[in-house]
Amino acid sequence: MKNFDDFGLCKALNVSLNKIGFKTPTPIQSKAIPLILKGHDILGSASTGTGKTGAFAIPMIQKIITSRDDCALIVTPTRELAKQIIDVVRDLLGPSNNVKASCLIGGEAISKQLKQLRRNPRIIIGTPGRINDHLEKKSLSLKKTSYLVLDETDRMLDMGFGIQIDQILKFIPEKKQTLMFSATFPKNIITLSKKYLLSPERIAIDAENTILENIKHEVINVDSSKKYKALILQLEKRDGSILIFAKTKYSTEKLAKNLKNDGIKAAALNGDLRQSRRDKIMKSFREKKIRVLIATDIASRGLDVPHLKHVINYNLPQVAEDYIHRIGRTARAGSSGNAICFVSPEEGHLWLNIDALIDPDSKHHSSSRRKGKSSSKKFKNQKSLSRKKKVDVSFKEKPKKQSKFKSKEKKSKRRNNTSSRKTIRSSDAKPKKRFYPAKKKK
Repeated sequence: MKNFDDFGLCKALNVSLNKIGFKTPTPIQSKAIPLILKGHDILGSASTGTGKTGAFAIPMIQKIITSRDDCALIVTPTRELAKQIIDVVRDLLGPSNNVKASCLIGGEAISKQLKQLRRNPRIIIGTPGRINDHLEKKSLSLKKTSYLVLDETDRMLDMGFGIQIDQILKFIPEKKQTLMFSATFPKNIITLSKKYLLSPERIAIDAENTILENIKHEVINVDSSKKYKALILQLEKRDGSILIFAKTKYSTEKLAKNLKNDGIKAAALNGDLRQSRRDKIMKSFREKKIRVLIATDIASRGLDVPHLKHVINYNLPQVAEDYIHRIGRTARAGSSGNAICFVSPEEGHLWLNIDALIDPDSKHHSSSRRKGKSSSKKFKNQKSLSRKKKVDVSFKEKPKKQSKFKSKEKKSKRRNNTSSRKTIRSSDAKPKKRFYPAKKKK
């Protein structure tokens, strides 16, 4: 399909598409929209930033506008993603459409959401926890739900939302169309999808887990104690907005505070903040009032900032697939971007997992993915990867790291030394810092 007119959409929806600048369908939209309009269940995957939201929202709105009672439920793992989706949905509906949409997420006052639900919205977007809250209060009815969308399904199941999703499904009619979309679909997620989907059409755009070609990747080998200095150097030599991923909520706050003290406009985004505060921070970041945003993986899904040029992995993700989502925050809609990874010796095994994900055909993974390998060998592998993928790599002097075997050997020597100190009888023996065990008599 070369344009949206080829899909046979209603006039109101075509007007909205032209108004918001949707002219040419993306590959995922070209494949998914016709199948969804025909009523197929979908298991779809594509690189982040390729228009997945439009792929399910456009045909879903087409069906709801052209029917009387059909309703839709869109379930997402994070508040930010839910906010992004409802903005797209409202833009597609247009200001004069009678169909209402409501966003049900945690961190907002339930009273505000109850007011929205009294208007009988036919499109509900929300996170699993808050949707279940309303179902338990009987303030939300899903009896007329004809379309169920599970967006970023892999992330929801990774976050432990599987039980809550099963609970939601109890309130939805068995006869429905179910759409599952995500940037990645590991094998275990495909297995779990069998209980949610009925004879689904499988759509995969590009190779799964493939890094976008318009992202420049850099790997910086640095000791943990020197990461902050390395970060300052990166911030000084780069222009534009920067998103930094840290491991914990505390780390985001600490980094933001230190950067502010060094004269850099920065803010932290994490799950402990109220939704109103999170919205305020994101608004400031989008309006370029804040140059640097430090976040946990909460921002790896659903954060859409067109002018974001750089993503810095201050700490590597614990799950390799999350790397795909992190760097997908830049280079969106065909633009270019940069992804920088700080890799400490302690995080070498995490990088190898990421390496195996983005370059599965490489030969060195099978022999060196175990944590027990020495850090020097790990970083040799990283160099070979960077040459293959034309990645700019900056390496500093590698700190020597002893193997587990050597450390155990030293501990045993210390124990032997301690027990043998009393056996040294020589009267002229000078005190030394280290004692050696006396030779045993045969």
